[in-house]
Amino acid sequence: MQSLDTLNKLDQKHVWHPYSAVQADYPVYPVKSAHGVTINLTDGRQLIDGMSSWWSAIHGYNHPILNQAVTDQLQNMSHIMFGGLTHQPAIDLALQLVEITPEPLQTVFFADSGSVAVEVAMKMAIQYWHTKNQPSKKQLLTVRNGYHGDTFGAMSVSDPENGMHSLFSSTLSQQLFVDAPCCRFGEPCTTEDITQFKETLAQHQQQIAAVILEPIVQGAGGMRFYSADYLRQVRELCTQYDVLLILDEIATGFGRTGKLFACEHAQISPDILCLGKALTGGYMTLAATLATEEIALSIRDGEPGIFMHGPTFMANPLACATALASLKLLLDSPWQKTVNNIEGLLQKGLNPCKDFSAVKEVRVLGAIGVIELHDAIDIKSLQPKFVEAGVWVRPFNKLIYLMPPFIISDNELETLTAAVVTVVKNL
Repeated sequence: MQSLDTLNKLDQKHVWHPYSAVQADYPVYPVKSAHGVTINLTDGRQLIDGMSSWWSAIHGYNHPILNQAVTDQLQNMSHIMFGGLTHQPAIDLALQLVEITPEPLQTVFFADSGSVAVEVAMKMAIQYWHTKNQPSKKQLLTVRNGYHGDTFGAMSVSDPENGMHSLFSSTLSQQLFVDAPCCRFGEPCTTEDITQFKETLAQHQQQIAAVILEPIVQGAGGMRFYSADYLRQVRELCTQYDVLLILDEIATGFGRTGKLFACEHAQISPDILCLGKALTGGYMTLAATLATEEIALSIRDGEPGIFMHGPTFMANPLACATALASLKLLLDSPWQKTVNNIEGLLQKGLNPCKDFSAVKEVRVLGAIGVIELHDAIDIKSLQPKFVEAGVWVRPFNKLIYLMPPFIISDNELETLTAAVVTVVKNL
């Protein structure tokens, strides 16, 4: 095996990392293995994972049941094309997703990443209105501070000014934006809170194919938690003005907010739903876009009679089998009690940060803890401090946030939050 120094030099010279650059002086830490909630670095250090590998590894790493699901599926096939062929894992997973998601969602389109699931949802909405002889309905309406992915369609509905895609704004499809909701989670949505959204929807209803939102939690756009009542009124307005509602639950799905899906906080259902990240328990990439039967059959019965999308690795059997095992693990567990316990420990553990001058706000919802600072973070200097403290936390912009695996023990979570408090105190 190559030395740690050699690994780092080769990585820096040849490898691109997310939101980074080749041959840039950003800290990167080679990983030897990961088990449970522990990341084992090549240099021998161990870190408690506070990120679930960006929301996805809800059962931790190297879970024996998920490992077995991968091994068993490998004996049959790791992949087969989905054009003209099908297989049991895809059928079973589609049935499982239809069963656990809000009732009107009856059809499942498998994709290979969250960004692609959003692209699929947008194309479904536009093609649906084309079949209804309303081709002018091709724009999307959303709120600022949102994030829906890094591909071109997904970028076009992410925040155009304050998001990470402003460089590409002139090349993207032009969508409609209103201010993000100011009413916080747990608060009612006033007439004033919803007025701009309602007026924009009313004015442009003939051009709007769909509204797209991250329900309750705006993720990479600021980790903001907004009112369930706002989301409920958005659903009512979409119905009133004959506009589809797309909900992006890629980050919030599968229990992270304390509900199986975040839209359940508002007791509403979308017309199209995007899922990803935790779908396979973080084992491999898989995503899904669910739609109502009305949308699916309208596309079937219109021109050209097929939905114009088809990823090469769509419904990968290995990923589908692992997703089934991951969902069974989750649904057979007392996940609500687990997430409620994590929520309480995050609130208790991060609460001291409220007294620090660098901190603007501390907020917690389900298994999500957020520390918002007054000033932007220098990740080059801050990341090593978390590693030195024995935890893996990946801050960005003005945010230090936690989304630990659901299997984290109380002691591990207390160690994690204590390390964060110490680092933040010394900012």
